[in-house]
Amino acid sequence: MPVQYVIEEWDFRDLTLKIKPPVFIPRPETEELVSLILSELATGEKERWPSFNQTSGPVFLEVGCGSGAIILSLLNSFKQSLAVAVDKSPEAVKLTRENAERLGVHHRLQELQLNVISDACELVRVCGAVDVIVSNPPYVFHEDMSGLMPDILRYEDHDALNGGVDGMDVIRAILQLAANVLKDNGKVFLEVDPRHPVMIEHWLQECPKLQLSYQATHHDLYGKQRFCILQRK
Repeated sequence: MPVQYVIEEWDFRDLTLKIKPPVFIPRPETEELVSLILSELATGEKERWPSFNQTSGPVFLEVGCGSGAIILSLLNSFKQSLAVAVDKSPEAVKLTRENAERLGVHHRLQELQLNVISDACELVRVCGAVDVIVSNPPYVFHEDMSGLMPDILRYEDHDALNGGVDGMDVIRAILQLAANVLKDNGKVFLEVDPRHPVMIEHWLQECPKLQLSYQATHHDLYGKQRFCILQRK
């Protein structure tokens, strides 16, 4: 059993989170995703993000919240922000809520048990317009699932890992959702498989109606293409 499940907590950036099986355990690479978001939002904030100011932070949406690591880190940094966190797993939604309450940010976070693929219309209705969408979605190619570490396969939620044949099932759903909930000039931040940035760029070229432009690819500490930034035109 992973040590995180044994001790029932784990540190993520400057937060200590409760961790319970089978909810996906946050990885170090995802800390890099949060750092990237904070850096992007801090750079030229007034010019890039005219929809909020010093008295109101950006409105976030996280798809696939798991333990709440990403969204809670963002709310901890943006003291005036509001956020919505969704996950198809009831265990994940419950754990995110528990961690939000422990950290005292529950009044700024709405947790919803929704599937971004099958419940997209409902999500658009309840979410409203947001400035930022962030996700570490299931992105493992289906054929690669059997090659994951035995402890991962045995204890962690496969739905939080398996992204379908090309690892893009949930990624495509997120980008389609972005076309309906993202404000003008709003951004999408994704953690993906290193093969995905090129695939996402090509897919967006085939879907001009989504009005999303591919902005940048960032590498993780191991030099792999891990993070994508997209923007609403």
